[in-house]
Amino acid sequence: MLLVPLYEHPADRPEAWEAVIRSAARLYGVVLNPASGPGSAPDKAFAAVAERLRSAGVRILGYADTDYARRPHPAVVQDLLRHRDWYGTDGVFFDQVSAEPELLPHYGRLSVAARAAGAATVVLNHGVHPHPGYLDLADVLVTFEGPWDAYESDVVPEWTAAHPPERFCHLVYAVPQGRPAAELATERGAAVHCAVPGGGAHPWGTLPHALETAG
Repeated sequence: MLLVPLYEHPADRPEAWEAVIRSAARLYGVVLNPASGPGSAPDKAFAAVAERLRSAGVRILGYADTDYARRPHPAVVQDLLRHRDWYGTDGVFFDQVSAEPELLPHYGRLSVAARAAGAATVVLNHGVHPHPGYLDLADVLVTFEGPWDAYESDVVPEWTAAHPPERFCHLVYAVPQGRPAAELATERGAAVHCAVPGGGAHPWGTLPHALETAG
């Protein structure tokens, strides 16, 4: 299942968004990220894309940066509410999430707030394997985010094998064409994944390899 974080404006990359919408049946969900969050005002182009995704049955996750627990709780909650009210999101993608057990209470409060705001799906993006207690707070944990050359040699801790693969996601960028990123994710117990060719400071402006030829 593909979780697609396409961080491009629909007016700039309409063909990419069309490919995502056409591939609705293959998606776990799409991360909506108008402006490193919902932005300061509704964006009509993103609202239109969100409506089409909903009509296609796609789960829509609103992007909310937690800055490794440094961002104030009210600011993160405001993002959740704006995504819900402006774009009709039905879940949340918390980014830059800490992995340490000491911050479980902080993220527990954010998870409760997200559920109270109507989030049916909560995804925590640690980018690394966190303390197992985070599984109690979310539906999916992103336990790898990084480039292909690091993913090839990544080691999965044994505790993950006790949980369903649907609870884990791997996000891999700078993936050369033809490399078996999806196969590796499956072997490592992550049923949700995304592999894109882009690299540098903005890798998530590119389509997953699996959707590049979507028609």
